[in-house]
Amino acid sequence: MADEAVESGLYETLQFPFSYLAAPVETELAEKCKNAGMGFIAMKGLAGGLIHNSAAAYAFMAQERFDHVAPIWGIQRESELDEFLSYQDCPPVLDEGMIQEIERDKSELSGEFCRGCGYCMPCPAGIEINNCARMSLMLRRAPQADWLSKEWQEKMKQTTECLHCGQCKERCPYGLDTPKLLEKNYKDYLTFL
Repeated sequence: MADEAVESGLYETLQFPFSYLAAPVETELAEKCKNAGMGFIAMKGLAGGLIHNSAAAYAFMAQERFDHVAPIWGIQRESELDEFLSYQDCPPVLDEGMIQEIERDKSELSGEFCRGCGYCMPCPAGIEINNCARMSLMLRRAPQADWLSKEWQEKMKQTTECLHCGQCKERCPYGLDTPKLLEKNYKDYLTFL
């Protein structure tokens, strides 16, 4: 659908999830926008909290090949806001250390993982898919306490009520098998409890 939007010539910009964790197909989409004279709004520039090095994320997006990209960082903490504001005065430059960290993150997060974009929503069973389908990553890359609360235990248990209707799979821009991801994440979640 995103490719069709670019090819149609009807739009000035395209908004799509994009970060340094982007797969080649997503990078190609950003490049197609540039070649079509379109802006590209990069949602989830910090991959929904999975990317911790804001300087590396900023430097990645500041590359000349992405000069048409306007990132929406998805800042979750005031400290992150302060970091990004400081980059206006002293922009970080993509260096070898950052490139190595980006490659480590890509290696750890490669494959089928939910970026939390929410395009799969709403779920007819009421499951909060955009967080439940990436719970394993959140437990390992974000403070755990909030994700292990009674509220989140209930939300994760609700994943067992998946209808397997396939609506979320049809809407996922990454082609993820969302019901399978929900099952996998719930099983892993129980090991933390």
